[in-house]
This record gives sequence, C-alpha cells and structure tokens, in this order.
Amino acid sequence: VQLVESGGGSVQAGGSLRLSCTAAVHIYRSNCVGWFRQAPGKEREGIAAIYTGGNNLVYADSLKGRFTISQDNAKDTVDLQMDRLNAEDTAMYFCAAGPAGWGGTCSVSASAYYFWGQGTQVTVS
Repeated sequence: VQLVESGGGSVQAGGSLRLSCTAAVHIYRSNCVGWFRQAPGKEREGIAAIYTGGNNLVYADSLKGRFTISQDNAKDTVDLQMDRLNAEDTAMYFCAAGPAGWGGTCSVSASAYYFWGQGTQVTVS
C-alpha cells in the first residue's frame, strides 16, 4: 500500500476535520501530494496539492480559505485541515502523488497524479 488516508468520519455542519495522508517514502519524496474528493454522482474534484521537496502549494479556487494543506517531511505525511464544513463537503476524500512540474509546481488536476489511496469518507450533516 503506497498511500493511506485517515481521519475521515462524521461531523456536524460548521465543524472541522483533519485528514492525513501517509505515503511510502519513494512516492513521497520530491513529488506533489494532492488531496481530492468525489461525491456520489459527481466528478473527482481537486482540493489542494503540495510539493514535498519545497514549499510550493496550490489550492482549488473554490475551496481556498476553508481548507489548509500541510506537510510533515519527518513522517512522510500530508495533512488536510478542513474547517467550517457543510453538507456539500460530504464526499470520499483521496490523496494522490505524482511528479512535480518545472520549479516544483503542482496541479490540482487528477490527471497529473499516478498513485492513489483508497480514500476516507467524510460525512457532514
């Protein structure tokens, strides 16, 4: 297993959750690690991504402000802090890893990522 998500669960609207993605070291190092989500009947949506070899990060415009991505290189983990959650945030959340672009830039496009975790469910009621 190369990517494992944790931290999902059920939360009331207005609450917070923190998701964690643990990656195998050969996938984590100097790659982009991103968070995505997919609700039933909807396409997979990019949330945020971070370059583990530096400090570059990127957010989907629609989710900027409530979601915060961070990395812990000592643990090979990338976390997603989610605040002020609402029912529309209910989805399966996935982390993924893929190569960085020029200068360590990352994308929130799912097509840029080669390795995917199994996902963790987030339900907001």
